Amino acid sequence: MQAMTTYFNFMGNTEEAMNFYKTVFGGEITSLSRFSDTPGSEKMPANERSKIMHMSLTTKSGAVLMGTDFLESMEQKLVLGNNIHLVINTDSEQELEQLFETLSTDGKVEMPVNKTFWGAYFGMCEDRFGIKWMLNYNYPQNS
Repeated sequence: MQAMTTYFNFMGNTEEAMNFYKTVFGGEITSLSRFSDTPGSEKMPANERSKIMHMSLTTKSGAVLMGTDFLESMEQKLVLGNNIHLVINTDSEQELEQLFETLSTDGKVEMPVNKTFWGAYFGMCEDRFGIKWMLNYNYPQNS
């Protein structure tokens, strides 16, 4: 396992929250993608296209905080427990599959493991204790 990080879900104010955390913890915003940057975004409601699909803050201590906006059009609602995921970055697809299978046993698969448009092998699940997990393996980039 390479690293574990925290992933927050917000109801439309991810950018504001992450910029606040930047003032608290220092560091730099290392990535920012809007839903308008994703394939198929033209089918989304216009007012949701500018919302944050993914944003990362690397703090001055090296911790990484990530976040996204929930979308009303997808009937996503914030409730205690679904506003945070723990993210595991793995060293291989095989490690990801083993961890995903174990964590999701007697739990719930939220997004089956699959290759993504952003160049990763990724899946989401909730374990039997109600903890939400994102598992990610980034494919090596061609230099």
